[in-house]
Amino acid sequence: MLAARLGCELPEATTPPRLEEINLPRPRIEAPPKLGRILTDEPFERASHTYGKAFRDVVRALRRDFSAAPDLVALPKSAGDVAAVLDWCAAERVAAIPYGGGSSVVGGVEARNLEGYNGAVSIDLRHLDRIVDIDRVSRAALIEAGIYGPALEDALRPHSLTLRHFPQSFEFSTLGGWIATRAGGHYATLYTHIDDFVEALDVVTPAGHSKSLRVPGSGAGPSPDRLMIGSEGTLGIITRAWMRLQDRVRYRASAPVRFATFVAGARAVRELSQSALYPTNLRLLDPTEAMTAGAGDGSHAVLIVGFESARYRPDEAMERALACCRDLGGQVAEGAGRTKEAGEERGEDAATAWRRAFLGAPYLRDHLAVAGFISETFETAVTWDRFEAFDRAVRERVGEALARICGTGLLSCRFTHVYPDGPAPYYTVLAPARPGSQLEQWDEIKAAAGDAVIDAGGTITHHHAIGRDHRPWYDRQRPE
Repeated sequence: MLAARLGCELPEATTPPRLEEINLPRPRIEAPPKLGRILTDEPFERASHTYGKAFRDVVRALRRDFSAAPDLVALPKSAGDVAAVLDWCAAERVAAIPYGGGSSVVGGVEARNLEGYNGAVSIDLRHLDRIVDIDRVSRAALIEAGIYGPALEDALRPHSLTLRHFPQSFEFSTLGGWIATRAGGHYATLYTHIDDFVEALDVVTPAGHSKSLRVPGSGAGPSPDRLMIGSEGTLGIITRAWMRLQDRVRYRASAPVRFATFVAGARAVRELSQSALYPTNLRLLDPTEAMTAGAGDGSHAVLIVGFESARYRPDEAMERALACCRDLGGQVAEGAGRTKEAGEERGEDAATAWRRAFLGAPYLRDHLAVAGFISETFETAVTWDRFEAFDRAVRERVGEALARICGTGLLSCRFTHVYPDGPAPYYTVLAPARPGSQLEQWDEIKAAAGDAVIDAGGTITHHHAIGRDHRPWYDRQRPE
């Protein structure tokens, strides 16, 4: 279907590699006896820690290129183990690469650019996966950094608590990774990033152990937590964190709203973002995005509006939000937005179709890579006064690049998060690749997208992080 939509032949598919087909480079370093129980050079561990989940990572794995494999993988079971590995790395001039779930899409876990180092160790925190303490009164928990999203929620469920941070990588990413990369999550407004849920951090650094004071807020100088949140492992390794929790949701209301154009929908989103209603879900899909998600037929934009609460029915808030949408040209189906209680069947509509497509997108991306297509996403944020011109400029620049590099392609956009002063647009690229040139074409498209975003005045990332892939544009964005 995609080949037909793009007007191209179906590209040549590639078979994923088996472990025995992978030619790993010989380790350049050896584990010292005192760390033998922590460090391993086992081929499966080295291969599985070579890449994250960026499109270029998938393509290089399909090409059987594992030349960037770490020399060793560390599997610490305590903060003391982490400190011992960092001490050894510092003494032997070995690059230390923190590894959570390996879901980075920006080259954040790859042993690349190692000039001056004798080797590289990937430090996997999967054994630090416990909830250590729960403070039900303050509604917070002390949680180890290596716990994966589903396990975290399963452990909190018996206490009727939830973190309610659900990035697209939820199944395959960890608490420590979310904090280190300033991950965006479930809430489209208000609590948009993991930052909002961090109460205190324990971090192991090359200089020692840092433990911040657990308080609800502080004005005592620069925040040590803010320094670590988003540092992407460059300053230390987060081993555990006190996290603010919430009561489990009892009431939900969701409604799809149709708009004639993406711009019309964006203007409604701006009004809602400045209304102090703070919808949990406020995702705007352009016509192409709506169609590919099964939420529309490609003739209109779709806005997904949702509210949820642990205590109160959100009927009034939903009524006000839908009234705002209608005033600005939105079409709302009769009966849409009805509140449902936990356990009640949600039914099938554009909102549930979008949610299913959202959770399945990473799997689809991998299948597209195997099938010989190019799939890329890039996200940003920009103020409302510049958004419409920004969107036009990005679509024009990236559209020209797709025509030049691939001959054709699809470019779509949605809002993942929204603020009173601007949206976070998220663009998706789909295009056919020439046999053997998939990675090189992706590199060109990635460069064109990064240049377009920075030249038009957006940030190089809203929630994907910097890693190695975004570093050239981060250097243009950051203050001198």
